[in-house]
Amino acid sequence: MKVLGIGDNVCDIYLDSNKMYPGGQALNFAVYAKQLGMDSAYMGVFGNDEIAKHILNTLDRLGIERNYCRQYEGENGYAIVKMVNGDRVFIKSNRGGVLKEKPIVLDSHDKQYIKNFDLVHTSNNSYFNNQLLPIYELGIPISYDFSDKWNVWETTKEISPYLEFGFISCSSFSLDESKEICKKIHEHGCRITIATMGSKGALLYDGEVMLFQQAKVVEAIDTLGAGDSFAAGFLVHFLEEMKNNPDREKNNVEFRRELYKRALEQASLFAANTCLLRGAFGHGVDIPETVKCV
Repeated sequence: MKVLGIGDNVCDIYLDSNKMYPGGQALNFAVYAKQLGMDSAYMGVFGNDEIAKHILNTLDRLGIERNYCRQYEGENGYAIVKMVNGDRVFIKSNRGGVLKEKPIVLDSHDKQYIKNFDLVHTSNNSYFNNQLLPIYELGIPISYDFSDKWNVWETTKEISPYLEFGFISCSSFSLDESKEICKKIHEHGCRITIATMGSKGALLYDGEVMLFQQAKVVEAIDTLGAGDSFAAGFLVHFLEEMKNNPDREKNNVEFRRELYKRALEQASLFAANTCLLRGAFGHGVDIPETVKCV
């Protein structure tokens, strides 16, 4: 099994510790999937500054395939972060840096490459929405992280038919409200919708099965990456279960229910462990003097 994260990468720059850590929803997914034993790769856009250099070096140290990345002159993506009681608060960002100006447009070589994967994961910060259809037409399942922007309903309605998995952040909503949101996104075409609600847990809905997963309580050092690690934990376990049960009928509701339960449990455990690290997955360095965004 092989998975591909396409889209955003950043350095999360922590003002309180003068450290910067690699991150970004699509990049985090590729790293977390690798940590969970999956063969993973990343396709993204980099600038040519010290931030880009640190992320690229980290990917190489971790053994994340990046053969189809692009690199241009300019500023890499970054986000300025402040810690408040163990929770990360985003102060500002450059909205993806060079990615915003030169988003990925898939060519024939990219599409041939993507055919080698069992899943593509991307996000609302990846400037990639108009490339979902070509991947869908290749027959590759797509996972999409809406973050808290699922309520831009015009966009959600437009892209949901291409999605096998949709992850949404509902931390400020009640359980009942989150259930209705999951149902609405499913009605727009997303096959499986997963809502993360922070310490309140998570929900999954596939049109027939609605499941709740309790959060694992830990003394969090840093919650950055918790949602991305939950998504990766769920997807990796789901894919492995499907690989190990190729003859099981997807239309069997009880089989899906038990599969979802195990995948949600693993996702919750993995996300809890992520909260015990600084940054999304560590690998922090002192902020170079050449980084002027602070």
